[in-house]
Amino acid sequence: MSKDILIVDDDPHIGDVISFALEKAGMQVRYAHDGQQALQQFQQAKPDLIVLDINMPEMDGLAVCREIRKTSNLPIVFLSSRDDEIDRILGLELGGDDYVTKPFSPRELVARINAILKRTQQQPAETQPNQELLSIGKLTIFPHQHRACWGEQDITLTATEFAILLLFAQRPMQVFSRDHIMQKAYDSNVYVSDRTIDSHIRHIRQKFTDIGCESIIETVHGVGYKLAACK
Repeated sequence: MSKDILIVDDDPHIGDVISFALEKAGMQVRYAHDGQQALQQFQQAKPDLIVLDINMPEMDGLAVCREIRKTSNLPIVFLSSRDDEIDRILGLELGGDDYVTKPFSPRELVARINAILKRTQQQPAETQPNQELLSIGKLTIFPHQHRACWGEQDITLTATEFAILLLFAQRPMQVFSRDHIMQKAYDSNVYVSDRTIDSHIRHIRQKFTDIGCESIIETVHGVGYKLAACK
């Protein structure tokens, strides 16, 4: 089934470039020119993913993301003309699944979108077909439902955050380098920086801390990350 993608950008030229690339890849495209239109389209059309420009007048992309994350884990790919680290981290901390700077390669953007949709829609390759859940201490993960719980409480995770946590839960004793996490959470033809992985890890930790879990992911200095004791 063709995926429905909502593009939000106040620059019509950028919108046309992205639309052409996505339609060529077999996706259906919707377009919004500002933040308010984006929220309306989100409510009415229920797209599979949003490509969201940050720098828009009146209501910017970060504000749109905040509103969407109040009710939905819909995948969001941020676009920005600024490559400042603080902007990238803020976008990911707010719940973005990826962050692409302008100018960008349409082919790379399509690859990143496909990677996120694959994580959201398909069963993880390392999960056994009959495995309905993973249970480690108070952590329970339902791979087929894209759902994670701490005790009796559901944890709201983006597609990328869920993919990273599932990787740790499948091999709870293993320490994963950033490169390994990158390979598993993204397609091999998509590159993200170490800081992007660190931002996702930090966001996962904060979500678990907010519901009373003191430590869900441990840092192994000089090596990478591993699942903490889920007590």
